[in-house]
Amino acid sequence: MKITFLGTGTSQGIPIIGSKHPVCLSEDPRDKRLRVSVLIEWDNYCYVVDCGPDFRQQMLSNAVEKIDGILFTHEHSDHTAGLDDIRPFFFRQGDIDLYAHQRVFKELKKRFDYIFTTENKYPGAPSVDAHVITNTPFNIGNIEVVPINGQHFKLQVFGFRFQDFAYLTDMKTVEEEEIEKLKGVKVLVINALRKEPHISHFNLDEALDFINKIKPERAYLTHISHLLGFHETVQNELPNNVFLAYDNLQITIQ
Repeated sequence: MKITFLGTGTSQGIPIIGSKHPVCLSEDPRDKRLRVSVLIEWDNYCYVVDCGPDFRQQMLSNAVEKIDGILFTHEHSDHTAGLDDIRPFFFRQGDIDLYAHQRVFKELKKRFDYIFTTENKYPGAPSVDAHVITNTPFNIGNIEVVPINGQHFKLQVFGFRFQDFAYLTDMKTVEEEEIEKLKGVKVLVINALRKEPHISHFNLDEALDFINKIKPERAYLTHISHLLGFHETVQNELPNNVFLAYDNLQITIQ
């Protein structure tokens, strides 16, 4: 299984428009972060988790020619606003499979009604095959995906376990029975917004505590804001098996 971090930034990305913060002015490419998303490939399958406003740029930067589907963690714009840019895939492949909570589809149908409509549909609009998911395992390609239920302040969000890889973002609280689903993963990705506490995201200490509970072989931090600090500085402060993810980083899981 190959994982590509398409974006590792928070909702505003880094640099933030108009910001003079030192991290926003950094020339280290690892400090430049698009909105959070990840590409997962195995055998001949290719799936994306979340489809934010940088989706088109991310697909071009990584020369992605086809996707088998998109899984959504939740409905916030930094995770969904790029949905219209599935059009080139749709024109080549036909309807694109989407996987999301029923509530997320309700929101997507408001914002992208022209994608989901079946009457008088504009011929240039893409079409999708919507798969409603709940907190029970489901199949994509030839593997089973295990949803991990969590809270993003008061909003329910899903993380996902794909065999030995687990991807969680925008988490603030995760119940013990959900944590149990993650035991035994080799690679864990978890959000770490900044060092100071935040109302709806893990901060760095909370993310490290969460990693300690799961005990993966490797862990990667994502959904990072400029307030966490410079990539190189923060990386040097982390445990040996914990890494700051950065845009276009690729890892493999045997």
